[in-house]
Amino acid sequence: MSAGLLLLLCAAAVLRPAGARSPYDELPDAYRPGVDLVLEQLSSHASVQHHFVYLRSVEKMEIEGSFGVKYLNHHFYLKPTKCAKGASKEQHCPYRNDRPLMDCLICYKTISGRMDSNPRPYVHCMQKPRITQEMKATRLAECKKISYNPGAPTILALSTG
Repeated sequence: MSAGLLLLLCAAAVLRPAGARSPYDELPDAYRPGVDLVLEQLSSHASVQHHFVYLRSVEKMEIEGSFGVKYLNHHFYLKPTKCAKGASKEQHCPYRNDRPLMDCLICYKTISGRMDSNPRPYVHCMQKPRITQEMKATRLAECKKISYNPGAPTILALSTG
């Protein structure tokens, strides 16, 4: 019995070595503030009882503007864990496999690598099985409002006159 337990502990140590990088750690730096904002907003909802972690990206889109401006759209999944909401990122929380993934989309603007609050970032999360085609269309329309418009006036055009 104790040999079996020792074998199980050794297998767990091999599967999660010290210093192992999480999917969040593999995410490009430009996309981390968006994931952080989504997690912050999700954990602030009273109906959310569990801690979520970033699982993987479905789609990432980045549009270069001018003057250090970028527009980012990030569609990704969050996985529920067995930890209560408010758990730290560093805390190892086992996944809950009895709950669906959270399907999230965030669209936002950055200036010199920092998230800009104007326009306000668009955030939408819903349990994956509950996403409808109408929701997907609404998401797309909301992100288009934030994304780069090449016909928009530039800083130089605004300063003349």
